[in-house]
Amino acid sequence: MRKMPPCHVCFGIQQLWNRYRMILTMTTSDLSQQNATVAELFLQFSRKKLVEQYWPRLRGAVEGLTDEQVWWRPNPASNSVGNLLLHLNGNVRQWIIASFNRTEDARDRPSEFAAEGSISGAALLERLAQTIDEAASVLARLTVDDLLATYPIQGYAVNGLHAVFQVVEHFGMHYGQVLYITKALQGRDLGFYSELNKTGRASEGSKKL
Repeated sequence: MRKMPPCHVCFGIQQLWNRYRMILTMTTSDLSQQNATVAELFLQFSRKKLVEQYWPRLRGAVEGLTDEQVWWRPNPASNSVGNLLLHLNGNVRQWIIASFNRTEDARDRPSEFAAEGSISGAALLERLAQTIDEAASVLARLTVDDLLATYPIQGYAVNGLHAVFQVVEHFGMHYGQVLYITKALQGRDLGFYSELNKTGRASEGSKKL
């Protein structure tokens, strides 16, 4: 006589079957609404990280540096803060602004790393601020169709979701390098996580990430 599977197995199979039946009965409108909701959450989070967290913190760190410190390099193989600001500006403008606006890509990537002090820190921040403002406007209007569309960027064919994620991830990586250089040069805590208690957790009522 065949043994019946354990009850928890039967329960799991029933759950899968119920989920499958639900998917079958979903309309195109239901699926479109779900996709739109996920896209909006992704774009909201991307804007928040790029525009409201990474950029203000980077700007605050660089504003405390002298122009000499902005262009300091630990060695020829490393980038200065100035190079990183030019590089971030080029990346955001190419991957977000030019791509989604379908405008000409005039980026000169090698020049971002070749520069050696011809621009003040204040001018670099002003340039990047304008780029971030333009990128924020683009991110605010993107739709599911924009995220699924294909764009030729930097010699690659990528979809919109790839482009947005690449920019946020890329900005976060170099933003961290700028903060490290700032701390190394000035020996000061930048205080970005002052709301954390001694156990490393946010205290009650702290601002949400």
